[in-house]
Amino acid sequence: MRTVLEEAKSWHRPLMLMVLAMAGLTLASGIGLAVDSREILNESVWLKPFKFSISFVLYGATLAWLLSKLRKAKRFGWWTGTVFALTGVVDVGFIAVQAARGTFSHFNANTDTFNQVGQQVFMSGVIGLFGASLVVAIMLLFQRVGDAPLNRVIRVGIGLAVTGMAIAFYLVGANSQHEQVTDAYGNPVTLGGSHGIGVEAGGPGMPLTHWSTVGGDLRIPHFVGLHAIHFLLLVLLALHLLGRRVAWLRPERVRARLVGVAAFGYAGVMLTVTVQAFRGQALIHPDVQTLGMLGGFLAVSFVALAGVIASARRPVRLPPERGEAFEKLGV
Repeated sequence: MRTVLEEAKSWHRPLMLMVLAMAGLTLASGIGLAVDSREILNESVWLKPFKFSISFVLYGATLAWLLSKLRKAKRFGWWTGTVFALTGVVDVGFIAVQAARGTFSHFNANTDTFNQVGQQVFMSGVIGLFGASLVVAIMLLFQRVGDAPLNRVIRVGIGLAVTGMAIAFYLVGANSQHEQVTDAYGNPVTLGGSHGIGVEAGGPGMPLTHWSTVGGDLRIPHFVGLHAIHFLLLVLLALHLLGRRVAWLRPERVRARLVGVAAFGYAGVMLTVTVQAFRGQALIHPDVQTLGMLGGFLAVSFVALAGVIASARRPVRLPPERGEAFEKLGV
């Protein structure tokens, strides 16, 4: 832990300051969840800033670490990370302010001056966050910042994260359906968009996440994509720890192949929940088509996994002349 903390001092400082601010918001909104009874669409006004602040803590810290690994265009990478940090603070700050006001941050089409200005800033922030992540992804695509397994984790993880962020453009663009609701004080609010497909805002949802249980919800693939890199980093850590006990896991190429299998399986899950959401189907109520799609991806993943393991555990056969040489040496 001490080594990690020492290394963290070299991570992108503006992003780490953003992470600290988001951690503070997580605590504040957590208190709000406990003591503030106000609700909008059947959920606490503080649930959204609570979820967003946690996501930005995880993603911001990961991005700060990744930028410290750059070997080329480090200055440009620093400015890109700074744009992400500033935009993140402004965007999530707006979410928190709207929560304190007892009203909506996303899709709020009301014409009061504060909301109109805030929405313009908010929309610009979505573009800034996506653009900064895309630039970092492209930079990492053409640089080697670690061994083969780590490089694969970074490139696939950031790529899926950017794809997950891209769904936000559909949420605020093509999925613009106007709906009349009320804020925490009963005042009318017009929503100019929705994360739901085939459902009204505020319908039945899962605990904590409030993902719809009766229709499609685009927040699910957005979440899955955003945290792909965290899942793959955990896979890589598990392989590293297991490699201390299992000899055939130690070669770099074996771990890189296993990471590739995990990445394929995760991408398959993301594609499945994306298609499921666009079909207007709830996550917890998959039909035969959804289960078939998921099963196909998992089956291919398990076959690939078995192939990688079998190849890694296969004894290495030396050419005859090399084998005789080792025998003469008594090996």
